[in-house]
Amino acid sequence: MKTLVLLALVGLGAQLVDGSLGMAYGVTSTTLLLAIGTNPATASATIHLAEIGTTLASGLSHWKFGNVDWKVVAKVGVPGAVGAFAGASFLSSLSTEVAAPVMSLILVTLGLYILARFTLRGIDRRNLGKPVRKRFLGPLGLVAGFVDATGGGGWGPVGTPALLASGRMEPRKVIGSIDTSEFLVALAASLGFLFALGSQGINALWVAGLLGGGLVAAPIAAWLVRHIPPRMLGSLVGGVIVLTNTRTLLKGDWIDAGDATRYAVYAVLYLIWAAAVAHSYRQYRKDRAQESADAIAAVAERNVVAEPEDPAGSVEAQIPAGRPSAPQS
Repeated sequence: MKTLVLLALVGLGAQLVDGSLGMAYGVTSTTLLLAIGTNPATASATIHLAEIGTTLASGLSHWKFGNVDWKVVAKVGVPGAVGAFAGASFLSSLSTEVAAPVMSLILVTLGLYILARFTLRGIDRRNLGKPVRKRFLGPLGLVAGFVDATGGGGWGPVGTPALLASGRMEPRKVIGSIDTSEFLVALAASLGFLFALGSQGINALWVAGLLGGGLVAAPIAAWLVRHIPPRMLGSLVGGVIVLTNTRTLLKGDWIDAGDATRYAVYAVLYLIWAAAVAHSYRQYRKDRAQESADAIAAVAERNVVAEPEDPAGSVEAQIPAGRPSAPQS
């Protein structure tokens, strides 16, 4: 019972982060399952089975709050499902240990770019609304789906920063669309694992625990995304990407940093992240105040233009009171 409650809490926290930042459900859940001795294939299968329910609830919640671009969901989700099925089918014979540091290095670079872009520049509204090209979304979904299935997580960490870096979608639309399309990825990955592994080693109670916590958190996370300022949301996501993948790099085979070095790096990154989020919030307040002032000025200008001309100089106004006007011919 204690394990079930723990898994429910992990599922709640993981979905709250994933639904509001577009990533980290798989990473958080996989870390816990591996820590208690679950093999990678079984851990990934358990998480993806739970994600069928959590991603469906998350997608419906994001749709309700207007956070979903359905064209993007279709163009990235279907290739993602193909990649996830392939990754799940070959997980037992494939190793992603060599690819993990390379992927983390790429994601750290993307995360730094997103963090700097949204913190210093905010949203460039000139590009918002422009369609994201299908030739970009297809390969992105294929790679992200494969990484997600083989690594127990990766759909959000790969898909979210790539779409944010395009600059063509609001952060809330990116997060909502990635979370919604993840339903197709989780479904395809689960089918792949069931074909490759059967149900051997998959604990239904663990799936239920993760699912229960995720279902509670899904609507809360979608509501948060709808109301968090876009500029601040971009800074939050960028920081999560940098921190998550820096941790992978420092504990990997490429860089075996000691505890003191790792903690020092984490402390610096947390300080930079906190300062970036605070700056984004202050700039958001400043931009809102400027927008309000501009709106008030525009309304006042329209009212001045709409006022009728002063009739004081008209012929009728010059006729003394009580004197009849000249007869009209």
